[in-house]
Amino acid sequence: MKELGKNSSVLPAEGIAQYIQDVRLRKITGSLKLATKTLQLLMDLVSKTSWTTAEELLSLIRIQGRFLAEALPHDIVVANTIRRVMKIVREEYDSSRVVHFDDGQSILSLHKLVTQAADPERDDYSKPMPGLKNALVDHLSEIATELETTGDSISAQAAEHIHSAELIMTIGYSRAVEKFLRKAAETRPIEVVVVECAPDCRGQQLAANLGRAKIQTTLISDAAIFAIMSRINKIIIGTHSVLANGGLQAVCGTYSLALSAKHFSVPVIVLAPTYKLTPVHLCNYGQGDFNILGNTEAVLPFKSLAARFTKAYNPLFDYVPPELVTLFVTNNGSNAPSYIYRLIGELYHPDDSQL
Repeated sequence: MKELGKNSSVLPAEGIAQYIQDVRLRKITGSLKLATKTLQLLMDLVSKTSWTTAEELLSLIRIQGRFLAEALPHDIVVANTIRRVMKIVREEYDSSRVVHFDDGQSILSLHKLVTQAADPERDDYSKPMPGLKNALVDHLSEIATELETTGDSISAQAAEHIHSAELIMTIGYSRAVEKFLRKAAETRPIEVVVVECAPDCRGQQLAANLGRAKIQTTLISDAAIFAIMSRINKIIIGTHSVLANGGLQAVCGTYSLALSAKHFSVPVIVLAPTYKLTPVHLCNYGQGDFNILGNTEAVLPFKSLAARFTKAYNPLFDYVPPELVTLFVTNNGSNAPSYIYRLIGELYHPDDSQL
């Protein structure tokens, strides 16, 4: 399968090239929209492309997925969605094989669960399986519905984590965090401190939205985090992605926020939908795939005298190690950072970690 993916004559499927162009031009933004659009493209690939075996389909998805992953390396949810679909293909094939060859008993016995690793046909996807395409389309439709309800599933847990009259701190702007705080404020009075997250200052947008929702909100600069941390009861943040070890790829400034929280023993709660969990490790802090350098005009104006002699950098992300995170709230419940590896094992197949 991998050799086929290296064939340079293979072209992107219909819609994929346009999708990449739209993402690069920022016509499609936000992790949820990216995951939903990627899933829709893969559903079209499954339903409209001619294939006869699961092995052919996996090869096809891997080739097209590699186009997407290499063109959009920083949008990790795209690669995550591709891996999730490949896991679903394997599961549906194995389920069909068990039903077909096991006299209709789709539930494996304890003995088979212990010995299934030695099953020579378990990783053989070269046999045609009747009804596989319809089963895949139905399963992918369920995943699409799950993506639509992700925000509601996370915000529904707000009452479990935010109590009356608590002082909550967050940083930057996150749709998930905004929805979470709005949901909590419906049943109890809360106060929110928003870090503006310079130089982009997207925290100002969140503070304005919460203020319009009649939530008592205070906007502070990044430099004031440590000074006010002793008064904070809880920190609730979003994240760009969750790495395999439970670490975060979060907005720049989150690391200093988490360090301050650890100093004052303030719990850090991360809102992370399952499509942001990725089987990727941070191998090198300086690697280009992890971070993006943004426009430095707000840091050091180009026309200033100092700009002639100074190099300015504006990284968009911070790496936050798992020991600084208290709890992850996903659309399937709450988990400690040490449990992330198990969730990733349920979402993705080990053979699909490298597309």
